[in-house]
Amino acid sequence: MSSGFKTPISVKEAIDKIHNRDFLLPAIQRKFIWSSSQVELLFDSIMRGYPINSFMFWEIRDKNMKSEYRFYEFLKEYREFYNENNGEINTTGVHDFMAVIDGQQRLTSLYIGFRGTYAYKMPRKWWRNDEDSLPTRTLYLNLLKSVDQEYDNQKLYDFRFLSKGDLNRLNDRDNYYWFKVGDILDLNGFSELNKYILSNNLQDNEFASETLFLMYERFNSEKLINYYLETEQDPDKVLEIFIRTNSGGTPLSFSDLLMSIASANWKKIDARKEIDDTVNQVFNISNAGFRIDKDFVLKTCLVLFSDSILFKLRNFGYENVQIFEENWFDIKKSIIAAFELVYRLGFNNTTFRAKNAAIPIVYYIYHNDLADIITKANYDVEDLNNIRKWINLSFIKSIFSGQTDSVLIRIRKVLNDNLDKKFPINDIINAFKYDANKNYYLDEEFINGLLTSSYESNDSFYILSLLYPDLDYYNQDFHKDHIHPASIFKDENYIESIEDEVKKEFMKNKDNWNSILNLQLLNGDLNRSKTNKSLIEWAKENCITNRELYLDDNISLNIEDFKFFIENRKVNLKKELNRLLV
Repeated sequence: MSSGFKTPISVKEAIDKIHNRDFLLPAIQRKFIWSSSQVELLFDSIMRGYPINSFMFWEIRDKNMKSEYRFYEFLKEYREFYNENNGEINTTGVHDFMAVIDGQQRLTSLYIGFRGTYAYKMPRKWWRNDEDSLPTRTLYLNLLKSVDQEYDNQKLYDFRFLSKGDLNRLNDRDNYYWFKVGDILDLNGFSELNKYILSNNLQDNEFASETLFLMYERFNSEKLINYYLETEQDPDKVLEIFIRTNSGGTPLSFSDLLMSIASANWKKIDARKEIDDTVNQVFNISNAGFRIDKDFVLKTCLVLFSDSILFKLRNFGYENVQIFEENWFDIKKSIIAAFELVYRLGFNNTTFRAKNAAIPIVYYIYHNDLADIITKANYDVEDLNNIRKWINLSFIKSIFSGQTDSVLIRIRKVLNDNLDKKFPINDIINAFKYDANKNYYLDEEFINGLLTSSYESNDSFYILSLLYPDLDYYNQDFHKDHIHPASIFKDENYIESIEDEVKKEFMKNKDNWNSILNLQLLNGDLNRSKTNKSLIEWAKENCITNRELYLDDNISLNIEDFKFFIENRKVNLKKELNRLLV
């Protein structure tokens, strides 16, 4: 059979082919990424007779192709974050099939809509893989009326992914009859349609009858799947076709393609599965919620082994990809260890704002064989403090903002020149000494600016982390805490009772009481027990000395002396930051 456009098929036929594994996905395809609303709009478009564009399939006949390349099933039960990946299928020795080159998102959407489910996270819920956070939803159509344009002016037909709870809530209202969309494929002919209408008392609703018959026509009868069939068995040619055909719609990112190449070229390991597993394991480190992606993993592989770290096709040639596969499990272990370390040092997904800052740590761990020991309780404290200090400095100075390839290359060189030594923070700082845009230099003006950092800014956490390096971040949860409680300064009656106008204005100024000058890191339990106690009372109860608060011994902790407290603490914090950073 030659390549070219073939006789179109119906949506029902396409769904059956997916179900029977006559349609599969090649490894070069990315994950399903359409939102539930995009799926609903696709069904609405088909009902309204809008074109859904043609498809491209690749006929797989060659036995070597079936055994040497990876193919995946269509996703049926989508669960945001927790089940987004297609399952691999062993195609060695199976019947001939078609690999989808163009149209994966549309076909997966149709398959989920007819035969599957779609679960996405509820707003204001934690990321948990349960029905409370991610209720399972099935696609339904309201047969009694079209869409209220005030509710949704994009759709005419009211397709919605609904959970069991949604159905119970909506079925109690008038003008709703929710038809499970997948049931239309199971109705055999117009006689069964009529029986359904009568048995469900829908015969008096013209819209319901017309809509059901239209659904049957559109999805069961009409030949809407117009496709081009490529019969060429040379995968290089098909890869070129794939790149060209995926240039529109939701853009195929280069990292998607690189991921696909890795998946196709790794011989012993499923690259897609392993990289996804790495992403998930990093996310599940305690309650830190670190969010990395395949881009991070691929970039890390390049930094570890490739002279060039650009996302260029030549850097993912056979030779490099084989190196990545050969060393994968050590790479994976080092990535996970790096984020476990970052968590141990007191960071979470929010405070560790530039994930590429972890790549030098991965490099340090990998090339010094530290993955099994760096997160242990007895690991070298000086080394940990060097890494923590470097992270905080990097974030304070925005070293990893914007394009970071040149930053990573410079740091890599320093790390490579200092193998088998402690983390070389001073050498890294020196490597950036003459860079006008990215450097670790902190002059007096910059440090003065740091001291104005507010409670709400991430910078305040980085500064406090530098000021309190000896805290047990790994085993304890530390909060940013107002040393003099914020509630005092929000008490208008108290503030207005102050007779000294200078003191009153000073205490009213949020920049004074909400800045780093009135902040500390405090154990979460201790912070909760502190509540709104006055500083002088709390310090006495917990035997807190002035020195622990970066205050001279003669400085009063009484709220009435707040101005002197701030002025003295500013002097001492500035002195300490100069000692640490300059």
